[in-house]
Amino acid sequence: MAPLAGQNTDHALRYWEGIGMAAKGKENRILVTLACTECKERNYITTKNKKNDPDRMELNKYCPRCRQHRPHRETK
Repeated sequence: MAPLAGQNTDHALRYWEGIGMAAKGKENRILVTLACTECKERNYITTKNKKNDPDRMELNKYCPRCRQHRPHRETK
């Protein structure tokens, strides 16, 4: 479960980066934040393979602020 905007992301970073475990082959995966295209709220944190997906990611996700499924686009 990804934390919402404003919450502590330290736990999410450790979870996705695999700190404490011997991880092989994760150098191509980066952490990205997804923001709603309508209200611009940053709701989700996920990973993507920067080699396979060099462009910005866009997924249809639920926005709790809009209370609807909306496209969420990758932010910097």
